[in-house]
Amino acid sequence: MYTNYIFDFDGTIADSSDCGIIATQKAFRSNNLEAPTQETIDYYMGIPIEESFPNMCTEALSTQQLDLLIRDFRSYYKEVEQQYIKIVPGMDSVIQSLSSRNCKLFVVSSKHSTVLERNLKLLDLDSYFTEVVGSDKVTEYKPHPDGLNYILNQYSLAANDSLYIGDAKFDIQMAHAAGIHSCAVAWGSHSETILRQEEPTYVVASPKDILTLR
Repeated sequence: MYTNYIFDFDGTIADSSDCGIIATQKAFRSNNLEAPTQETIDYYMGIPIEESFPNMCTEALSTQQLDLLIRDFRSYYKEVEQQYIKIVPGMDSVIQSLSSRNCKLFVVSSKHSTVLERNLKLLDLDSYFTEVVGSDKVTEYKPHPDGLNYILNQYSLAANDSLYIGDAKFDIQMAHAAGIHSCAVAWGSHSETILRQEEPTYVVASPKDILTLR
C-alpha cells in the first residue's frame, strides 16, 4: 500500500479535453494561425503549452507571438472551463478514500499552479491535496522529473512509498526519471498501447482500481 499519491490533473483527475481543444483552437485562430487538430492537441496535452504550442504550430513563432498565443489561450480557457471541465467518474470517491486512509495527496501537472488550484476548487477537490505543483514551480518541464523531485524532497517522501498517476507517456517517463512507481490510466489522452510501451508499474482501467495497488 502506498502512502503518497501524486496525480496528474488533465486526463487523469479531470476530463478537460474539450476545454483544451476549444481554447487552443480559438487562440490559434485569433492569432491568425492554423488551428491544430483535436488529435494533435490531445497528444500534447501532457506537456506545458510553453513547449506544446510551438510544436503544434505550422510556422515558427517569435517570443512575442508565443506570449500572445499563451495569453489568449488562458483567457479562452477560463471562459469555458466551468462548462467543460468534468471530474472523471469515480475519481472523487477514490481521492476521498485515499485521504481517509491518511495518505498524502499531491498534484504535479503541466498547468500553471493558479489554474490548477482554480480547477480543483471548481471540482470541490482542493481540500484533499497537500500541494499542487504546476509549470510555474519547476525549472524543467515533463518528462523531466523536476516536479516530482520537488515533492519528494520538500516533504521527505520515500520513493518506494510514492506513486505517480497519469494518462500520458510523458507522465510515465517522468516517474521513471524520478525513480518512483508509476500508474498509467487508460481513460486519458494516450492509448493503452502507447502507455504500455513506456513500461509503467501498473495500468488501470478505472479509478477504483487505484485503491487496489500495492
